[in-house]
Amino acid sequence: MYYAAIQQATQSVENLYTLLDKAEQYAQAQKFDVSELMTSRLAPDMQPFIYQVQSACDYLKGAAAWLSGQTPPKHEDTEQTIDEVRVRIRKTVEFCRSVTAHQYQHAVERHVRLSWAPGKYLEGQDYLLQMTIPNLYFHLTVAYAILRHRGVDVGKMDFLGPLSFIDG
Repeated sequence: MYYAAIQQATQSVENLYTLLDKAEQYAQAQKFDVSELMTSRLAPDMQPFIYQVQSACDYLKGAAAWLSGQTPPKHEDTEQTIDEVRVRIRKTVEFCRSVTAHQYQHAVERHVRLSWAPGKYLEGQDYLLQMTIPNLYFHLTVAYAILRHRGVDVGKMDFLGPLSFIDG
């Protein structure tokens, strides 16, 4: 379960490449700097697009690491350009794809401690289902919504990415 869940979430983060490509094409066609999209927000009190991508990457790499008995790689959250965002995604995806199914063997037994809940922990399954998946998809959805709100032609299939259809 853990390997499959992380691999699906990894694909979801990887789908951000399509959104970034479309954002860049839209900015070029409309003759404005794509950095305007990278700093766009849905509402004044919400974080911008780049933050949403950083957060999605953080939840994903955190889950891959903690559930496989590792420490997550550190990313400094200094991205400011679309190319830097692509690098962040690439590093996250590469790390998550490097974790093997065998490394998740004891994920259900792992205790995941969060810095903002001292003295407490979540068991592996609760961490995945209550923390990782909801937060990861929240940030991915907000990133998608920011681009849609700004007029970028992204659709549901861009968000979902490739599906594994079988002929028959």
